[in-house]
Amino acid sequence: MSILAFTLILLAGAYLAGLVGSLTGLGGGVVVIPLLTLVFHIDIRYAIGAALLASIATSSGAASAYVKEGITNIRLGMFLEIATTIGAVIGAFIAVYTPTNTIAILFGAILLFSAAMTIRKKNQEALAVGSKWSVKFKLNSSYPTKDGVVPYQLNHVGAGFSIMTLAGIMSGLLGIGSGALKVLAMDTTMHIPFKVSTTTSNFMIGVTAAASAVVYLQRGYMDPGIAFPVVLGVIGGAFTGAKLLARIDPKLLRYLFCAAISFVAIEMIYNGYHHQF
Repeated sequence: MSILAFTLILLAGAYLAGLVGSLTGLGGGVVVIPLLTLVFHIDIRYAIGAALLASIATSSGAASAYVKEGITNIRLGMFLEIATTIGAVIGAFIAVYTPTNTIAILFGAILLFSAAMTIRKKNQEALAVGSKWSVKFKLNSSYPTKDGVVPYQLNHVGAGFSIMTLAGIMSGLLGIGSGALKVLAMDTTMHIPFKVSTTTSNFMIGVTAAASAVVYLQRGYMDPGIAFPVVLGVIGGAFTGAKLLARIDPKLLRYLFCAAISFVAIEMIYNGYHHQF
């Protein structure tokens, strides 16, 4: 395959990654890593390095638009970034010494778990009564809908913070921006409306990914020839996703989230067992 063909295919794949990452809060790595490892047979650590940059690009591209629309809970995002950043650095150091097949299988398992939890999630109503910690830290907020501004309260702040630490470790280890676990922590545990959890996750992804990306850069796992088209494509997809989010029903987002990650999860687990990355 020529360099031009490789770059064009990677641009198209990265655009799709940015679109999916922007709409679901996953980060671009969910599509970028399987594309690089399964299609181009690139070492998974180089794929993770490019995916972390893609996650930063997704966050940069979509987060500004969501903040402007008033959906993102900025105070909550900055509070939870403390946990994810610490976890991301830990995960990145672990990844350097973990076999590539183990990383691939763990990648698939985390995504399948995320898909199952997303399907189980039924309640999209904002809570009227929150916990004392959400009041103490001033984390409760509101977001705009087609029916007007809807206020919401947070629950289980401590549990959500703990899950965010694990999400950060998964980000550094797997290069997925930890968006899957972030959305699950905010949506399922803290009972934040899905659109708010998705947009707040996008706001947080860039900081989390940047913390672990430094470790991959120092270890030499970032190739400009791979990273450059990935970042360009992801930014384009992220802006498209930001425009579509306000017009898409949350239930459709959950099904999109589930279908996308289930497919790549099965592929990654299969290849982790039967092939060497």
